Amino acid sequence: MAVKTQELKLDIGRIGTVSAILMQPDKPRACYVLAHGAGADMRHAFMAKAAAGLAERGVATLRFNFPYMENKQRRPDPPAVAHASIRAAVEEAARLCPGVTLVAGGKSFGGRMTSQAQSKTPLPGVKGLAFLGFPLHADKKPSSERAEHLAGIAIPMLFLQGTRDGLADLGHLKPVIAALGAKARLHEVEGGDHSFAVLKKSGRSNEDALTEVLDTLAAWIDALA
Repeated sequence: MAVKTQELKLDIGRIGTVSAILMQPDKPRACYVLAHGAGADMRHAFMAKAAAGLAERGVATLRFNFPYMENKQRRPDPPAVAHASIRAAVEEAARLCPGVTLVAGGKSFGGRMTSQAQSKTPLPGVKGLAFLGFPLHADKKPSSERAEHLAGIAIPMLFLQGTRDGLADLGHLKPVIAALGAKARLHEVEGGDHSFAVLKKSGRSNEDALTEVLDTLAAWIDALA
C-alpha cells in the first residue's frame, strides 16, 4: 500500500505554529489525530511506529507537537494551550482527510488532554477517542481523579492499557470504565507497560504487543464507521 508522508505547519491562532506530520495511505478509511506524550515529541519511535502501522491498516494519522515540545521546553503546556492545539489539529485533519471517519486521542498526556478538550466542548466531527495508555494517575500512586471529566463525554472511547502500566492501576481504571457504560471499552495488553513494552520472559516481543494494539485500534475504528 502506497503511503504519503507530508510535513506540515499547524497554526494554533495566537499561540503560534507547530510542526505536524500527516501520514496518509491510498484511500484511507479514517484519520486519527495522534497527540504525543508528555516526555517525547511526535517523532518519537513509538509515535512513528504507531503511525506507520496504522497506515498499513488503512488509517491516516495526523501527528503534531504541542507548543512546549516545539520550543524544546520541559514543562508541558497549560491545559488551555494543549486543548487549543488539539482543536487546531482536528480542524486540519478534517480539512486534509475529508469524508473519512475522524478519531482523536493519543499517547498518555496527549490522550488525556484530548479527552479534557472533548469534555469541555466537543471536537467537531470527531466520532470517537482512543487512548494509547491513559495516564490515570502519577506513577505508582493509584487514584482516579484524572478520570472525572470522562463522564461528560458522549462519544465512544477505547482504552488500550498494558497490565503492567504504572500510571493506570487496573483496579482503579476498571471501575472508571464500567461507570462510563457502553460508550467505553477497555483492551488489556497482557504484560505491557505504559508504552506496551513486554518482558522477555513473556515469550512475546514489543513488536507483537504493538501489533495487538494497532489491530485492536483499527478494528474499533472500523466499527465506528
